[in-house]
Amino acid sequence: MRKVDYNSRRRSVLNSAISRYIKNALPVASDEIAEEFDLSSATIRNIFSELDESGFLKHPYTSGGRVPTDKGYRYYVDFLIRQMELLDEEKKRILKDCKKKIRRLDDALENTPEVISEITHYAGIVSILQLQDKFFYKGISRIIDQPEFKDADKIRLLVRLMEDKEKLLEIINRDFSGKVKVYIGSELGLAEMENCSLIVSGFNLKNRPLGRLAVLGPMRMEYDHIIPTLEYISDVLNQILEEF
Repeated sequence: MRKVDYNSRRRSVLNSAISRYIKNALPVASDEIAEEFDLSSATIRNIFSELDESGFLKHPYTSGGRVPTDKGYRYYVDFLIRQMELLDEEKKRILKDCKKKIRRLDDALENTPEVISEITHYAGIVSILQLQDKFFYKGISRIIDQPEFKDADKIRLLVRLMEDKEKLLEIINRDFSGKVKVYIGSELGLAEMENCSLIVSGFNLKNRPLGRLAVLGPMRMEYDHIIPTLEYISDVLNQILEEF
């Protein structure tokens, strides 16, 4: 009789549940997961209950499927996802779009949020570390179009946050190690962003830190694609700025 690795199975179920929710924006039912793993619905419900108790999943309603919590998304980003390799076509498009209409430094900084938004389908942001008034963004309407933001109050809070940029800039401009920093839901520390995630990377001028790039979207975003995309855009912007 084959020994079951229960921890590995629990991680696989969590990975599948979060991936399905990211794709469909619908609570994930045990029946869906049961088919994938060739297990009974009762077994999956038991695993769901364990993941609930551990704080990785939750019931959005009194009945129905599960959705990820902030903690679930954090575990997913840190331990479960494998970042995608960007397709050559994607890289060529990013390179072309980042370089279009670039005659001066400000052109590059104003254009980049639009490139980020077009590629990720969320909001793109660029900030300059030394100049707090330098703040460019595009694509807030792309966030508002997401199912999580159908509530008018949530939309108002988000729009107000973008207009009163100090709170958002404080987060974007924080020091962090590594190439990319991911903030999820409550980690942002702002009620206006409790349903959001923010992915941040840096860019340089003459090998010195100049500013930050960011993607702002719902917690239910495709981290496996968004993270390497932002990293690549950061690399391209560094190359472009070497020419100034």
